Amino acid sequence: MIQIRKSAERGTNKFDWLDSWHTFSFGRYVDRNHMGFGPLRVINEDIVKGGGGFPTHPHDNMEIVTYILSGALEHRDSMGNGGVIKPGDIQRMSAGSGVTHSEFNHSQTEDCHLLQIWFLPGEKNIKPGYEQKSFSANDKTGKLKLIASHGAREDSVDINQDIDIYSALLNANDNVVHEIKDGRIAWLQVAKGSVEINGKKLEAGDGAAVADEKEIKLSGAQDAEIVLFDMVK
Repeated sequence: MIQIRKSAERGTNKFDWLDSWHTFSFGRYVDRNHMGFGPLRVINEDIVKGGGGFPTHPHDNMEIVTYILSGALEHRDSMGNGGVIKPGDIQRMSAGSGVTHSEFNHSQTEDCHLLQIWFLPGEKNIKPGYEQKSFSANDKTGKLKLIASHGAREDSVDINQDIDIYSALLNANDNVVHEIKDGRIAWLQVAKGSVEINGKKLEAGDGAAVADEKEIKLSGAQDAEIVLFDMVK
């Protein structure tokens, strides 16, 4: 079964400094039919305007992944971490027993376009943690590149949940197949361009919930950047 979540169906929030689209219920946007999928709780597509950002705020018992599409985001947290996240970078913050952080557009003039992704943790109240790594376009062109996993396989960032996160840059001649093992589900999020999943076309901003399928076939892409989540039910 593949269930499509169209971009236009998502919830929205707009402020002077932020345009945000919510795949699942988040903040003031509540949709009881879209509360999450497996351990995946939040996929927010955010455009942070120049000079804008999220002031210091708390989190606990959540795995938070930030994926930059364009621009740069500046991060600071109560663990003493600080830095700038750019396209190709993957950032993981395990909120665990509690952490505070802030995120601001690194530029005063250019937009920062990103996906912010939250997962329920595999283990609660762990010591908070932070990790950031960079993956080149070549790592992801025409193939799925593992960028996050439980146990940090293949030099991916380590995440406190039984989930594998892949990224890929795909074009028309690319055909990628991903096996889904028994007891697992998947979510495909199209960040840019378009792609077909098992013959169903998705455009930028669309997502697809995958359950009771043995494999995912990605084809017919046009300048696509995708993020694939393979996870425990």
